[in-house]
Amino acid sequence: MKRSISLRLSAMFAAVSLIVFTLTGTGLFLLMQRQLINELRETLDTRARIASLIVSHAPDEKKWASVQEKLRDLSPADSRMHYYVEGPDPRFRFGTPIVGTITGDAGNNHQLVRPPGCTYDIIVTSMTVPASGDRPEVKLVVGSDCVRTESMLRRFGIALGVLIALSTIAVALLSRAVTRFGLAPLTRLSREAAQLSPSNRRQRLHSGELPEELHELATSFNGALERLDKAYERLESFNADVAHELRTPVSILIGQTQVALTRDRSVEQLQQTMQSNLEEFERLRVIVNDMLFLSRSDRGERATELTEVSLRGEVERMLEFLDMPLEEAQLSVQVQGDARAWVNTSLIGRAVSNLFVNAIQHSPPGTVLQATIAPQDGHVEIAVSNPGEPLDPFVREHIFDRFYRIQEARSNSHENHGLGLSIVKAVAEMHGGTVFVRSANGINTFGFSVAAQDGGTAARPNPATGPVESNAPRQGRAGVPLHVSS
Repeated sequence: MKRSISLRLSAMFAAVSLIVFTLTGTGLFLLMQRQLINELRETLDTRARIASLIVSHAPDEKKWASVQEKLRDLSPADSRMHYYVEGPDPRFRFGTPIVGTITGDAGNNHQLVRPPGCTYDIIVTSMTVPASGDRPEVKLVVGSDCVRTESMLRRFGIALGVLIALSTIAVALLSRAVTRFGLAPLTRLSREAAQLSPSNRRQRLHSGELPEELHELATSFNGALERLDKAYERLESFNADVAHELRTPVSILIGQTQVALTRDRSVEQLQQTMQSNLEEFERLRVIVNDMLFLSRSDRGERATELTEVSLRGEVERMLEFLDMPLEEAQLSVQVQGDARAWVNTSLIGRAVSNLFVNAIQHSPPGTVLQATIAPQDGHVEIAVSNPGEPLDPFVREHIFDRFYRIQEARSNSHENHGLGLSIVKAVAEMHGGTVFVRSANGINTFGFSVAAQDGGTAARPNPATGPVESNAPRQGRAGVPLHVSS
């Protein structure tokens, strides 16, 4: 069952109102009870003083008869007032004693007494009248029943209870209407949100006239929609790029196969066709593998099988496999710095290789590529620099996007499918790092970072391999100088 915010708020308001009304009613009831008891006590004290004056003016038995008559006149017909005079001399006595169970103390020498068989209390006070003439010292006891007071308090309590109940119901009904009115902007937001759809991704919630609390919610929601819209656009672009990249080799395969089937071919010609098809299949395989790798990275997969290695050593190891491309491009490499870190050597080698391939494709012949390894603010940066035209901010912002190429007509652009730098970014994120690109003074630098420590071991400079520089340049596989310096 769905819960209604309006109903919950109404119930909470009603509960709070009930508590407040109950506390207020209880306070009023106790205040009235105290006031009535005080008035009853003052009336009783007045009657006791009058009776005491009457008794004090009877010093002998002859005048005592007049006292008894006056005390009878003070007692009303409904027997609400009780007078009792007690003394050692039987001649100077009056009334019957007030007996019962003491139920409370009314203060100032007043007590509450519950007579046997009664449902009400009697408030009682007593005083001593000094001896005078033949009359010895006597004790005067005056009492008044609390029937009317208790009846009034009972009716007042019932009236309070009814008023509290009716007031609580009224508050619940009114709060229901108030909460509906107050939640009207939220209802409008819900209707606007229900109209969102993939075909209308640009629509946003109108937050200009919303209350402060809902304005922040709508702003956050619009921000989430904006991020989702950008992700959707990237996905659409990615799908289009994938389709474009896959269409080219598939079209080549289909065309070559159709041409081969138009007429009889020699074995040599068929072998050439199959060799060409095999190259296209290899290209398809690389694209699919790269896409699968990027997909795992998008799911937040972290690098595993980590090994503490010298990052300088890993860079040099990858340069061993790039001797031929470097020779063909007439390029040399200098490696500077070193640090140790826990990494997946296969992934790091792939990222470093992609950085060098990118530099080779965009460097003029005869230049020197710079590879730098340096600890930096809790991370280790691996960067490759090459001469090149300055990159504008838009290009630097999107250079690591998938299938992104600065210019389709750049040299060697047909030999890659635009996922190299995206894979560098994925490898960096899998190692808790980031990517960066810098362009200044005719030098473009592409690089990535990895976390400076893993498993409690920090990446640190390697004193063993420290500043090492060979006296003679290293020779590549084809005899191309490969400079390695600290």
